[in-house]
Amino acid sequence: MSGKPRLTYLNGRGRMESIRWLLAAAGVEFEEVYLETKEQYDKLIKDGFLLFQQVPLVEIDGMKMVQTRAIMSYIAGKYNLHGKDLKERALIDMYVEGISDLMQMILMFPFSPPDAKEKNLESIKERATNRYFPVFEKVLKQHGQDFLVGNKFSWADVQLMEAILAVEEKVPAVLSGFPQLQVFKTKMSNMPTIKKFLQPGSPRKPPPDAHYVETVLKVFKK
Repeated sequence: MSGKPRLTYLNGRGRMESIRWLLAAAGVEFEEVYLETKEQYDKLIKDGFLLFQQVPLVEIDGMKMVQTRAIMSYIAGKYNLHGKDLKERALIDMYVEGISDLMQMILMFPFSPPDAKEKNLESIKERATNRYFPVFEKVLKQHGQDFLVGNKFSWADVQLMEAILAVEEKVPAVLSGFPQLQVFKTKMSNMPTIKKFLQPGSPRKPPPDAHYVETVLKVFKK
C-alpha cells in the first residue's frame, strides 16, 4: 500500500464525495476502489471490513474507518481544519451539521420517483434560500472575514463550498440574493487545493446520472 488513504465506495458522489472534498482541500492524494457488484459489497461485510455493514470505507493511518461523520472529523483534526479550541470546534460542527441536512436532500434527489422530482427540487431551492444559505450569509457579514470560523480555513468552509456548487447545479441563480456567499464562493474557488479539485480530471465526481442510480440500487439491493 502506498500510504495514501484508500477510499472504497461507488464511482459517484454519494456519501463519499464530502470526504473526497475534505481530503482534496487538505492537499491529500488518495486512492479509490469502486464497488460495482453486490458480491464485492457482500465480501467486504463478510471479511469484517464494514463495522455497520455500510460504506463509505476509508483506510487511513492503519485504521479501517466507516461512518461519514467520524471519517471527516478525523481528517479535519489530522489536517488542522477543526478549529483552534473547543468553542471553534463546536461552531464548525454546528455549521457542518446544518450543511449536512441540506446535502442529505441533494443526495436523495436522484432517487426521487419521476413524479416527485419537481416537488423535491422545489424543496431543495426553498430550504437553501430560506433556511440554510441565509445563516452563512449572516455569519460572513457579521464578522466580516473570509472564513466561517476564526478567520481560518476549516472543515465548515469546505462543506459549504461543496453545498453551494451542488445546489447551483440544480438552481443556477440560487446565490443571487446572497452577496457574501458569492464572494465566499469566488475566494474558495481560487484556493490552490480547491481550484485543483475543481479542474477536469480531478477525483471530483460528476452529478449522479441514471447509470449511477442503477449501480447503487444493484450493489445495495436486499
